[in-house]
Amino acid sequence: MTRTLAAIGALLALGACGQQAALTPAPGATLPVAPYGSSIPPDAEELLALDPQAAPERSVELRRRSEERQDDPFDLPPE
Repeated sequence: MTRTLAAIGALLALGACGQQAALTPAPGATLPVAPYGSSIPPDAEELLALDPQAAPERSVELRRRSEERQDDPFDLPPE
């Protein structure tokens, strides 16, 4: 019983230690330099944002009936 209470207390303590403040560089460190062609360096939020190629939107179009596949010229048998 005591171990269970200690484990629950430890899990609650670990769950409560999440940081809620804005991200800033470590003391003595700076953000990366501005990209070529830009006069201001990006802030932490801009550096953490994913570009569309890294996180593409998904197509949720459902197939209602089976369709014949188109011929794929790159689908070759192994040599």
